[in-house]
Amino acid sequence: MKTTAGIPGLRTALAMFSPAGRRAKLSTLIYHRVLPEPDPLRTGDPDAATFRWQMGLLARHFNVLPLPEAARRLQDGTLPARAACVTFDDGYADNFTIALPILREAGIPATCFVAPAYLDGGRMFNDTLIELAAQLPAGRHDFSSVGLGTRALAGTDDRRALVGALIGQFKYFEPAERASAVETLAASFGVRLPDDLMMTSDQLRALHAAGMEIGGHTDTHPILARLDPEHAREEILAGRKRLETLLEAPVRVFAYPNGRPGKDYGAEHAALVSQCGFEAAVSTVPTAATRTSHPFELPRFTPWDRTPARFGLRLLHALITAH
Repeated sequence: MKTTAGIPGLRTALAMFSPAGRRAKLSTLIYHRVLPEPDPLRTGDPDAATFRWQMGLLARHFNVLPLPEAARRLQDGTLPARAACVTFDDGYADNFTIALPILREAGIPATCFVAPAYLDGGRMFNDTLIELAAQLPAGRHDFSSVGLGTRALAGTDDRRALVGALIGQFKYFEPAERASAVETLAASFGVRLPDDLMMTSDQLRALHAAGMEIGGHTDTHPILARLDPEHAREEILAGRKRLETLLEAPVRVFAYPNGRPGKDYGAEHAALVSQCGFEAAVSTVPTAATRTSHPFELPRFTPWDRTPARFGLRLLHALITAH
């Protein structure tokens, strides 16, 4: 396993910038998938080997807590030094099949924010587009029907560029319209799409039974800022109700889809999540949380790094820049 032996003083520096008590800071990591092997079109998702050493490093250098406990103790001023949380967004099957055994090996709790509309065979729109880009044969392909003209596909870089362009084109559509449009596009190219990317209801229940926290993430993963207030409330409550019915347990924390304040959600949505009875919520502002952080807008960041040294330095940088 890779180690962080090459980072002199890392633990000391982490403790300096993340002490215990009222000056404590909370580092919260965002993941989506943990892949069996590296995938050139999913460079933001670690493979199992990378995730294993990342969790090993986290277990050695941090005190990793369940998110509801960490959020409460941050406000109370009782966090331990070097406090951290691990979170996953959306509800991918590999959270259960690949990530869970590694988390249990390392003794690390995690929170999985799930959009239940995609359980049991559903598929996120971005995955449909990634699969389309991956499966198309080399050559020129006409995407003028979605405003992207003709695209030449040869190597991996072309496919990555296509994925970025397609996701950008559809990201802010209304969810039902978006799902229909991307499925129609994939069908027009004759692409066969997987139906096992997201968890089944049984896997979700087993994940919860294994001690992992399940959080709300709306029902269909809309951008809340694009919805009227009543529709936003319905999405938040419907997702929570479906999860609580499946788990027969309370759903206590929430993650905003996309999670950028002012663009994907606003202060009114943070107030709405609080009114709906959640205990805390998380954004995607890339820093660590402090006691002054809004409990319904706790920041999180993504560990893109592929070496222990860079991973350790990213964790330290998030603490240094948190105010």
